[in-house]
Amino acid sequence: MRPQLVLASASPRRLELLAQIGVVPDRVDPADVDETPQKSETPPRLAERLARAKARVVADRAPDAIVLAADTVVAVGRRLLEKPADAAEAERFLRLLSGRNHRVFTGVAVARGDRLSARVVETRVSFKPLSDVEIAGYLATGDWRGKAGGYAIQGPAGAFVRRIVGSHPAVMGLPLYETMQLLAGVGWTRP
Repeated sequence: MRPQLVLASASPRRLELLAQIGVVPDRVDPADVDETPQKSETPPRLAERLARAKARVVADRAPDAIVLAADTVVAVGRRLLEKPADAAEAERFLRLLSGRNHRVFTGVAVARGDRLSARVVETRVSFKPLSDVEIAGYLATGDWRGKAGGYAIQGPAGAFVRRIVGSHPAVMGLPLYETMQLLAGVGWTRP
């Protein structure tokens, strides 16, 4: 009997990305973990730790399932740009990203029983210089809400991206190649 595949995320983007490659989780069970960065924790280590923690929390609730979890972290240097608390913080993030390069780290983890494997994918993103009008217009869309770094590349902010080096789906929240590699590593196959 094939084990259930559980997605430990409430992100509709991750469900959409999985659907693009023909992967449909048997159920969704979001993990609630403390996402506070630890002292001196680097952005890639944070992304991996959170993905692992989410996978472990849900795997403890579903010990016979294969659990897939992910977390995305946006950084300018070592400075983390988390999910903005309000429009003012989202504006500060956009002004910081304007005309600059930043990195997006997406950790993905798969747990099955006592096994847990994880990868971190780094993608470099370059924003064009943003005008006050562009920033105000973007903030008015509300698309920044709940998004690491205050933007979603698949939304209106996609027009701000000059260049991307790495995995586009990872910036959206789930690196598809690495996800399939991790799932295959625990014996998951499409039905």
